[in-house]
Amino acid sequence: MRQIFSKYRILVPLLLCALFSIKSFPNQITDTIVTIKQLQYNAAKALEKEDFIEAVKSLNDANKLAMLPKYRSYKPDVELSIADLYYNLEYFDKASEQAKAAIKNAEVYQNDYKLAKAYNLYAIILISTGKYGESESYLTKADSIYTKIDDSKSKVNIVYGQGLLALQLGNYNLAVENFKAAAKEYKAQGLLYQEISTYSNLADALSLINDKTYPKPLTEAKQLLALVSEIAKSEGFSKLLVENHRINSQILIAEERGNLAEEELKFYLHQKDSLKQIHLKAIERGIQAESAIGDLKETIASQQNDLSKKDKSLFFGKLTGWLSIALILILSLLTLSLYKNNNLRAKANELLQDKNTELQEAKENAEKASQAKAQFLSTITHELRTPMYTVTGLTHLLLEEDPKPEQKEHLNSLKFSGEYLLSLINNILDLNKLEANKVEIEKVPFHLKKRIDGVLIALKKSAEAKNNTIHYEYDNTLPNEVIGDSLKISQILINLISNSIKFTENGDIWVRIQSAEKSAKKVVVHFEIEDTGDGISKKKQNTIFESFSQGSLQINRKYGGTGLGLSIVKNLLELMGSKIFLESKLGEGSKFWFNITYDVSENENRETNVNDIEVIFDNNIFENKAVMIVEDNKINQMITKKILEKKKMVCTVVDNGLDAIKYAKEEDFDVILMDIHMPGISGIDATKKIREFNKKVPIIALTAITIEENLEDFYKAGFNEFIPKPFNAEDFFEKINRVLSNSDFLVR
Repeated sequence: MRQIFSKYRILVPLLLCALFSIKSFPNQITDTIVTIKQLQYNAAKALEKEDFIEAVKSLNDANKLAMLPKYRSYKPDVELSIADLYYNLEYFDKASEQAKAAIKNAEVYQNDYKLAKAYNLYAIILISTGKYGESESYLTKADSIYTKIDDSKSKVNIVYGQGLLALQLGNYNLAVENFKAAAKEYKAQGLLYQEISTYSNLADALSLINDKTYPKPLTEAKQLLALVSEIAKSEGFSKLLVENHRINSQILIAEERGNLAEEELKFYLHQKDSLKQIHLKAIERGIQAESAIGDLKETIASQQNDLSKKDKSLFFGKLTGWLSIALILILSLLTLSLYKNNNLRAKANELLQDKNTELQEAKENAEKASQAKAQFLSTITHELRTPMYTVTGLTHLLLEEDPKPEQKEHLNSLKFSGEYLLSLINNILDLNKLEANKVEIEKVPFHLKKRIDGVLIALKKSAEAKNNTIHYEYDNTLPNEVIGDSLKISQILINLISNSIKFTENGDIWVRIQSAEKSAKKVVVHFEIEDTGDGISKKKQNTIFESFSQGSLQINRKYGGTGLGLSIVKNLLELMGSKIFLESKLGEGSKFWFNITYDVSENENRETNVNDIEVIFDNNIFENKAVMIVEDNKINQMITKKILEKKKMVCTVVDNGLDAIKYAKEEDFDVILMDIHMPGISGIDATKKIREFNKKVPIIALTAITIEENLEDFYKAGFNEFIPKPFNAEDFFEKINRVLSNSDFLVR
């Protein structure tokens, strides 16, 4: 058997490596992680049946998927499966190499579970190569990690490895003790192959144990062999059936039945060799010409070369003549072919040059068009915000002046239209930034549950207005604080939940937040939003995430909207390395879900962020507070002044930055509201000048421009807060309340 293995020792890894590179993985993968796990499971089952061809094919697919950048953290697991395959082929050098690679990658990705698993398998491989001391060290390392991560189930593999080590060292009593404990645990976990393999090793140890230290070991060994044979035959575990003959020969030797033992051993060796030959032939057939052809051609060429040398003296002259004639013919044909090819290449190059010029011009035109579009959208939305401030501000003032019922109805309609138009402007801006790749993902610690609770509180009134009930299911095993972009997840959830509220009436909406996968340093959070609304047809499900797309014209007329929300969700999730999924049936509701991977925050006592401070809203705080309004637009001056005076604030209005600096020097203000774009110096420059002599007065940017991309620059200039125009009155006073009630605000 060893001679056969030695014969194929070089061929086996070549065959396997070739098999790992033949089959390309599918173009479209619905769930890559699940696919990798399924392929590994298929390979494991194939190994149990000793179907190495199927195992190689499955691991080939899994290995290629694990090489993709997003899924490299799963590579240690795949490498372990490959190492297990080599171990079963009894090619221990290659198995050891793969196990070491798995250990290295598991350390890089800091995955304790996979590292422990790699240590365990490497230890078992070392036992097979006689490196018992090193093996014991790796078993100890694996056991330490399993204890650290509190994985009691996986510890059975340590016990099994200790049993193998004790068996090889001749400590049969310890081996029996470990194998019995391992078999019991494997049975409890429903791992049949592992259970039966352990029984086989247990019978091996019992056949060698001293019957003075262990009562009736041979009787127990025979019973175990009978059980192993019965199950191995029914399940197709042929390797275990062959091993039974070797163990039985040991039992016969112990019973001093030498002749029968010799026959049993001969039969075992015959079966072992036959089994190995079948495996090697199966691998050879599996790769056919793709893998072995290179080696085969090299062998044939070498043999032909030797033959040519031996017979060279007999036909060298004749061969030289024929080769000369053939060479002349080949050169003639080659010259003619090169001449024609050069003509064709020259024409093709000329055509390609013209096409390249056209493509370059088209590319430049497309880039200019994209820049013009982005600039236009930025400009037009800014210009729309200024008059929108007038509309929403005047509406707010009129609604607070106790209008007549019929007037209040009209004013509420005007308020709704203003808010709708503002939402449209914001959505267009968001989509424009996403398409221009100007959106960056932040990685800062935030409280996940509080962020989601805030979204649901904000949407509660909208749900109640349509008589909908929101059911909130939150997995309390999730970490309190994670590292990621809290604003982006809020925006995604607001769009999805608002969408469910919009298309559901007198129904139910479920918001489920669950843990999909968790380790010490990372957590995969599963977000799911389900409703009992109108649902989406199969046809529209393919286009619903495109910009300006809605379920149908009737839906657009009934519910309104632009169809931008789901497009923004899709783009944001792709930016965060995730993907949105949809399941819906027309008339029965819809379900959206996605997964996001977060790092778990290690800093529990971090500095409190200004935006996380809970402010208790008190209207009395505004009374007699001095506020300077810096605004060049007369209508905006009047609206802001009236809104503030409703809260009994004392207002000073200036229309340029220079006057703002002058008044800030001469008078004491409790807060300054600063416009950005003004004649003379800008609001940013005016704020910098004020900060040179006054670092305590809160300054709030009240502006129609969007500053999210340069928010840090605004804070560096000396602003404490910013309020985009047009603003929501509650948000407006909440931010003023925040800066007034927190005297410890410092300029960043």
